[in-house]
Amino acid sequence: MEQPKPPYTSFNKWFLIPFFLWVILGGIALLLFDRQYLFGSINTRHTLLLDVLMVWITKMGEGVFGAIILLALLLMKSFRNGWYFAAALVCNVVPALIVQAVKSSVDAPRPLNYFKEAAWIHTLPEWERLMERSFPSGHTAAAFCLFAFLSLILTPKYKWLGVVFFILAMLVGYSRIYLAAHFFHDVYFGSVFGVLFTILVVAIMRKYPHYFFRRAKA
Repeated sequence: MEQPKPPYTSFNKWFLIPFFLWVILGGIALLLFDRQYLFGSINTRHTLLLDVLMVWITKMGEGVFGAIILLALLLMKSFRNGWYFAAALVCNVVPALIVQAVKSSVDAPRPLNYFKEAAWIHTLPEWERLMERSFPSGHTAAAFCLFAFLSLILTPKYKWLGVVFFILAMLVGYSRIYLAAHFFHDVYFGSVFGVLFTILVVAIMRKYPHYFFRRAKA
């Protein structure tokens, strides 16, 4: 019997090149500046418009948003197969469990706690007042897992959307600092973990597709 071919995936340069630039520049920022400067440079530069937008943007890092997107893909015939179902599940659920375990193990204080709710921190009454389990950023990791996964399954015609997905993931990370929920390093390591985990899973599934992919019967 002929071995079924896996569905199309690629290591999309439109997403990965901006991501690796972020890894380099973000790493340099961590080496050059302290946590207060990196946090304050984002959190204290606020506007009324951003106060509203960031609350909505950060929702792209929540499980409900990711589930809706992935379920919507399953409505398309080309995505209704075991390979995509397994990939979506592993790339988006397993990292969330790992992040939560790390957060509980490290139990690092959030900015509001670390800076003793200092008056210079920009926050609003309607925002969540998070105090513990800061490292790493779960929203950021989830967003980068989701958007990296979507970028890797884009067909050649739509690969350029990878840069759009990268920007959306970065906006989620930015929103976590803006909303006083995380430090820069929480977001940085959350993004790196999310993308590397997704790349690893997709690479393994590309190498051993017969364990995950079953061709639908005619």
